[in-house]
Amino acid sequence: MARSLRSLGGAATAAAAMYWFDPASGRRRRARLRDQLGRVVRNVRNAMEVGSRDLVNRLLGAAARTRSLFDTNVVDEVTLVERVRACLGRVVGHPGAIAVSAAGGRVILSGSILAEEYQRVMLAAALVHGVREVVDRLDVYSDSTGIPSLQGGRPLQSSSSALMRKRWSPATRLLAGTAGSALILWSLRNRGALGISGAVVGSTLLARSGSNVPLAQWLGIGRGNSVAVHKTLRVNAPVDQVFELLARYENFPLFMRNVRRVLTHPDGRSHWTVAGPAGVSFEWDAVTTRFEPNRLIAWRTVSSAVRHRGSIRLEAHNGGTRLEIQLSYAPPGGALGHALACVLGSDPKTELDEDLLRLKRFLESGKPARDAVRPIPSHRSMAGSHGINGGGA
Repeated sequence: MARSLRSLGGAATAAAAMYWFDPASGRRRRARLRDQLGRVVRNVRNAMEVGSRDLVNRLLGAAARTRSLFDTNVVDEVTLVERVRACLGRVVGHPGAIAVSAAGGRVILSGSILAEEYQRVMLAAALVHGVREVVDRLDVYSDSTGIPSLQGGRPLQSSSSALMRKRWSPATRLLAGTAGSALILWSLRNRGALGISGAVVGSTLLARSGSNVPLAQWLGIGRGNSVAVHKTLRVNAPVDQVFELLARYENFPLFMRNVRRVLTHPDGRSHWTVAGPAGVSFEWDAVTTRFEPNRLIAWRTVSSAVRHRGSIRLEAHNGGTRLEIQLSYAPPGGALGHALACVLGSDPKTELDEDLLRLKRFLESGKPARDAVRPIPSHRSMAGSHGINGGGA
């Protein structure tokens, strides 16, 4: 067993050395890794500064609330109304439908409210410091039908604990990251199951606080674990020319460096072969979900390990074309797999920026990227005849 592990470790070390010190691409990969590590260091430093300020502000707020418990002075009406309104904004979906007034510690609530929110509002108002009595003049409705002030609304803030929320506050991230780092250091000095458990918990806290992404999304478990990309591009080329190029998926290797081949089937599906990190290739089938000539193309993958969907919206803009690209994908391994792909030099967000610049250059000059997969087809003359040199994104 030990010999097998040593052999596996040696093979992994050799593969890593070949990847990072490859004569053709190793230098570029190492430079990209240095840039990414530098960005991580800057992000950690900024997160610690923001978290420290947030933690100090929260401690000062807690101290002020504690002092207020022993304050017997009557709160002035303006301050009391503002306190109540701030409190109602956290417990009701339509705070603008409730009018608040105060006099001598008595708070008067009037306006419209849904029955499901009534108890929360009354309790929250009564617990505000300085409130001695709550006068109820609210009109309670079972639903919002026919009540304009109760239409729409906004989602309420989560009432769960700080650690159970999807997005952690800067102070929570700072405390969790500090605790995770301490657990990892402690586990290095303790052997056995207890040390391993400490390392696992510490690594989990550190990863969760550093990414501010739920653990399920980190591991790619369940729904809502997609990585989203949204880009816009201005091209000095007519809308019909841009649409004609993008509507034929076979053209994508001309400007997308990692797209190796796209085959379109008679039933409308397309088969994609894409180069992934560390030289690994991925293949999937996609189907077009919306197709509006010169306006919109949308697609999604079918039966693929990499769940992916996207859309390209086109509109005429100052003689050229404005593109709005929206992509979302769920990489294998969730956000953890996405982070690993970034380290290996396959960050989809960065690559999309580079691909869009290739697309812009191709449409405006008719010249394909130097690293295009295959020679340019007859579309070259089409792009060159319509392309306009210059312009900006």
